[in-house]
Amino acid sequence: MESVTQGISSLPSGLGVFKTVPDIFFIPELVFGGLVWILVASTNVLLTNPQGWVMFVSVFCFVVTFLWFILFMIGVNQSSPVWTLLDVAYHGIAALFYLSASVAQSSATIQLQNDFFVSKSYQEDIAAVVCSYIATLLYVIHVVFSAFRWKTS
Repeated sequence: MESVTQGISSLPSGLGVFKTVPDIFFIPELVFGGLVWILVASTNVLLTNPQGWVMFVSVFCFVVTFLWFILFMIGVNQSSPVWTLLDVAYHGIAALFYLSASVAQSSATIQLQNDFFVSKSYQEDIAAVVCSYIATLLYVIHVVFSAFRWKTS
């Protein structure tokens, strides 16, 4: 029973979310995920372009991360030790999704580099690629620290 109590209390709630290492990444994940969403939405999407996947990943991860953040803030994660495993699982899936979306966005951007008439769109695509890789890195860091927390709880 001791380990169950320790597992439940190892997750922060309320303002404690802003003080723990893996959970402090919620806000940058939302910022860079939102930037990817905005930047991809503002570019020209061609029929052969894989940016639909990038939009799905950025919107899905933004919404789920926001809901996950709210659940942590109101303390729902204090009810069961399963939440530490769920935290690792979600952020692992999000990291894999964002990695695949980053590669797809990079591919789409490379295809547009020779089209001189879409220079503004090309610059937005470059910014989306950079933000997407930053979001990937943030999710990877989050999943690594969440896994450490899960294994030590």
